[in-house]
Amino acid sequence: MTLAITTNQAASVRKLGELFIRYGLVIVLGWIGAMKFTAYEAAGIKALVETSPFMNWMYKAFSLQATSNVIGVTELTAAALIAIKPLSGKLSAVGSVLAVFTFLATLTFLFSLPGWEKSLGGFPALSGSGGFLLKDTVLLGAALFTLGDSLASRK
Repeated sequence: MTLAITTNQAASVRKLGELFIRYGLVIVLGWIGAMKFTAYEAAGIKALVETSPFMNWMYKAFSLQATSNVIGVTELTAAALIAIKPLSGKLSAVGSVLAVFTFLATLTFLFSLPGWEKSLGGFPALSGSGGFLLKDTVLLGAALFTLGDSLASRK
């Protein structure tokens, strides 16, 4: 069986994919950012932030909730800026850079979070939040895509 698809159909699917990458990223960042203002989420990220060599300083400067709020403001700002690409490619690029740094920071948790275990064959098994953090590799890719797309639109 051969999949017959026209160039126009392929371009339409690609455009739809690009739309979902951009605004899916906006929804994820916005939702996760908004959740940072809840006590539940502030407590939920505590182990990640306090074991991070890059972020543990925040608990010395801010309370548990204030630290979570700062992270939430960053994520909400990134989401809003990424979303406004039709109005400003330049500002959207700034939001994408914020998102890139957000996901790079969260991916470092994979290496600082207690819970690495050797599994069959020596491959590290991630317990607890480790598996949950792996999704940030895809989100990092989406942020890099939106950055490139926003920069390309600035002509």
